[in-house]
Amino acid sequence: MLLGAWFLAAALTFTDADAASARQLATEFTEKCTPRDAGTLRGKIAANWILDHAGAAGGDVRLDRFSASTPKGERQLVNVYADFPGVEGAPWVVLVSHFDTKSGIDCPGANDGASTTALLLAVGDMLSRSTRRRCNVRMIWTDGEECMGPRYTATDGLHGSKRAAEKLKSDGLDVRAVIVTDMLGDRDLNISIPANGSPALTKIALLAAKHAGLEGLVRPVAQLVKDDHVPFLAAGFKAIDLIDFEYGSAPGRNDYWHTPADTPDKLAVESFARSGRLLTAMLLILL
Repeated sequence: MLLGAWFLAAALTFTDADAASARQLATEFTEKCTPRDAGTLRGKIAANWILDHAGAAGGDVRLDRFSASTPKGERQLVNVYADFPGVEGAPWVVLVSHFDTKSGIDCPGANDGASTTALLLAVGDMLSRSTRRRCNVRMIWTDGEECMGPRYTATDGLHGSKRAAEKLKSDGLDVRAVIVTDMLGDRDLNISIPANGSPALTKIALLAAKHAGLEGLVRPVAQLVKDDHVPFLAAGFKAIDLIDFEYGSAPGRNDYWHTPADTPDKLAVESFARSGRLLTAMLLILL
């Protein structure tokens, strides 16, 4: 390992305390900010909760309010940003999580939205502790990821990531990777990488899993997934989706997803620890 890489590795460590914090924050977010359907008052309350916690984690925070056409009419949505700059002129890695819940369904969204919302906050704490950081990280919590109808369409779903991809392109930053995280707090964690992602980032994710001692946890799948990485790919960025789409009462099932059963008791500190170590290892490789 090169000396510079060794210093960065020593400075970036996702700890057990970070994992415990992520688990606690996911529970708090679920309890205080449910429901948080896109374009609702509760959704705006959730965005401000994230803003406050990301700022407390040391991020340079802001809200981006925008309008989106949906099957339920024009909605006012809001994305949350937190920048953790390292060295001026260095490349950026963008970490993404949606925070909204599925519209019109009784679903607390503890894993689907809250888990990775909290995971990014814990990663932000880790970055703020680093004194030798040579990376720039932007975190984006997107609104309106969930479609309001039965399926995603050009005007239904992924609203926040479409907006964020447009703004990222106009900012002109040197973006090395966009890493979308989704449903990564499940106590029975299995991380999939859908086929519709950047192959180079898939290789990096698998290498990062090896370096973090997580071989077998992360696997590429043939499935194509419509998630927040898709608009970033369409805008020309290298992007990847890290998602656990086996969230249910038995292996291979997904019966907790978008149901009242998506509650904090389904989350585990160890899953946050593994997800956090994977993201950290990817940062070490990318930057």
